[in-house]
Amino acid sequence: MGRTMGEEAENLEDGQIIELYWSRDQRAIRETEGKYGKLLHGIAWNLLRSREDSEECVNDTYLRAWEAIPPARPGALRIWLGQITRNLSLDRWKSRRAEKRGGGAELLLGELADCLPAPAGRGRAVEDLELAETLNAFLRGLSREGRAMFLRRYWYGESVAEVAAALGCGEGKVKSSLFRSRRALRDYLEKEGIAV
Repeated sequence: MGRTMGEEAENLEDGQIIELYWSRDQRAIRETEGKYGKLLHGIAWNLLRSREDSEECVNDTYLRAWEAIPPARPGALRIWLGQITRNLSLDRWKSRRAEKRGGGAELLLGELADCLPAPAGRGRAVEDLELAETLNAFLRGLSREGRAMFLRRYWYGESVAEVAAALGCGEGKVKSSLFRSRRALRDYLEKEGIAV
């Protein structure tokens, strides 16, 4: 959404946006979209490859934020919103994958299939939390460039070409780095006692 003449051209700080949510000021949505809309659309598009589905997931993200704040007070608004969009997009992808197979999330999940444990039943929330902590420790151990490549590819869903362009390197370098990182992740998880 564009801003009117009387509005500031600069984005508000995250704390100011959160205060708008807390005061139930509908400008919170506009400010969120202005500051993070492009990022959220990118996340959804990279997973879904559908403009309509991406738009719906981003709009649902704004709705979820409106419903959650208050009582929630996210410490890192950008990450919190990105996680909502990513989860909504993955849910949408799962519901649509029976209709159409191919790129997007299926390709990303296929690349990580040999590195991550298969979903389990009960007690999964605790296992997911432990896995998340282990993944964070693994990522902290990667070089800054390796971590950026891994996150851009597997969290933000960027293509290898997009990762290479963003980091100013060749696609071959990205592919080999991701291959080494996936292999290292598998070894790391096994060393930590997580069955892959």
